[in-house]
Amino acid sequence: MDTRVRHCRVRIGSVDTFYREAGPERAPVVLLPHGYPCSSYEFRNLMPRLADKWRLIAPDYPGFGYSGTPDDFDYSFDGYAVWLDQFVRQLKIERFVIYLHDFGSPIGARLAIMRPERVVAQIIQNGDIPYEDALGPAYADIEKSWSLPDQEMRAAMREAITEENFRDEFLNDVRADLARLIAPDLWRLHWSLMTEQRKDAAADVLFGLKANRQWFPEHRRYLQQHKPPTLILWGPQDHYMPEESGRAYLRDLPDAELHLLDGGHWLLETNLDEVVSLMRSFLERLESRGA
Repeated sequence: MDTRVRHCRVRIGSVDTFYREAGPERAPVVLLPHGYPCSSYEFRNLMPRLADKWRLIAPDYPGFGYSGTPDDFDYSFDGYAVWLDQFVRQLKIERFVIYLHDFGSPIGARLAIMRPERVVAQIIQNGDIPYEDALGPAYADIEKSWSLPDQEMRAAMREAITEENFRDEFLNDVRADLARLIAPDLWRLHWSLMTEQRKDAAADVLFGLKANRQWFPEHRRYLQQHKPPTLILWGPQDHYMPEESGRAYLRDLPDAELHLLDGGHWLLETNLDEVVSLMRSFLERLESRGA
């Protein structure tokens, strides 16, 4: 069985889109939209570990990784969800399990709401949560700028896009011994791909966090109404999304499977073996139930 990762390109609207793919073409699909400030690179180690039985697909968002950064793209959560829907349609993916991490959570949830029947299940790994009262302390710092006029708030977001802050996003709140497992390639690679145009795009995404707060009820309604089978993998050492954030999903998904691992926001760097084992078990159980 060939489990190697393939590196591909496809045109999605005006976006020259890069994506990684592994696994048999006719195998069940696991869709892997990435978080901020990373790209499909965050799934580079996970994909070959599951590609014996599943087809894993990880695209780079416009303005991130090796995808293009067109001037006419809508760099918002809604814009990314529309683009991801176009990507799924272009690749003729009818049904999939979706992995929700970081900003990939509100983007992937919007995708699920468009056509809930496509989503076989969801795997949530330190994904941005739709529960205001369970957000971590780092969100308080972000919210301080929300009282500013829009132009000033957006300028503040753009000033926050620095290599040092990229580093802080990846190291986050993990213990020193775990921090040593997180390769500096992550922030240095992604910072090396940053341009002034991409800073503008990233600022647009961060600017959208305030408006996204008003969208939380819609996300919760989706969970309440559709209750997709859910595996929650959570690293509590996360100053954006601590243990309370992961547990909050159980309010609307009481049958979800929750695992608290000894890690933080980037479990695929520090706890890959555990994640692979738990994902494999979850995916096999879905298959045994005919999903």
